[in-house]
Amino acid sequence: MPSFERFEVVRVPCPFTDRQAERNRPALIVSDRAACNRPAGHSGMAMITSAGHALWPLDVSSTDLKSAGLPAPSIVRFKLFTLDHRLVRGKLGRLVRAGVSLTICRGGCHDSIARESTERSCETAAI
Repeated sequence: MPSFERFEVVRVPCPFTDRQAERNRPALIVSDRAACNRPAGHSGMAMITSAGHALWPLDVSSTDLKSAGLPAPSIVRFKLFTLDHRLVRGKLGRLVRAGVSLTICRGGCHDSIARESTERSCETAAI
């Protein structure tokens, strides 16, 4: 079974709420591979949407479209969900920078994301 690394961009099915259909959408892996993704067979993900949508608090612009495998300017929206790896339809790329540093605090499958932290179990990454 595949396992995904934090900050990889993947293609996932996204259902419509008003009809019996779905389409593929990009998502950002936010959970840790060793602590959560591999043992659980699921990954925590954040939604990626077109940059033209109205901004939400904590939205982060993606400036490196080529590395991320995104076709148009996009934002990472911290609308979080988990998904079984068997439903992931492919890897698109990896976010290497987006102009903002986020602190990822390790807590197994319960990673939390914050703009600042003083905990020793945290790492700061530019996405």
